[in-house]
Amino acid sequence: MPLDGEYEPSTWEWVRDQVEEYEASGGQRANTLLDTGMPVIILTTRGTRSGKIRKSPLMRVEHGGEYALVASMGGAPTNPSWHHNLLADPTAVVIQDGPEPFDAEARMVEGDERAAWWERAVAAYPPYAEYQEKTERRIPVWVARRR
Repeated sequence: MPLDGEYEPSTWEWVRDQVEEYEASGGQRANTLLDTGMPVIILTTRGTRSGKIRKSPLMRVEHGGEYALVASMGGAPTNPSWHHNLLADPTAVVIQDGPEPFDAEARMVEGDERAAWWERAVAAYPPYAEYQEKTERRIPVWVARRR
């Protein structure tokens, strides 16, 4: 069941356009990051302060039916807003990887588990390693599984 509430598209035009095209095509179009050819999923969360529905394309890092959600924000000094949304409510998560979105629950991973997921993430999208070098913060890694 999708999250209820008012959807507020991203202020970033490319994010807004990609989410719209991905959803309209059931994941058949706009399913890669810009011109990289690397696959993405759509993450839906509820805004911590606004309560509005937020959607973000994230790199597809799937293993055993679970998904890594890497809060890299391109190596920016701050975490993306969806990270804060998950901290507030890790059960208010919807993932779309293909035609049908599904409810999920996320948890931040640490230690050996984080290391294993980070390795998978870098294998799926090598720029993550560069993003970590660019920032002083430790990039959070979440793992989401179907509810």
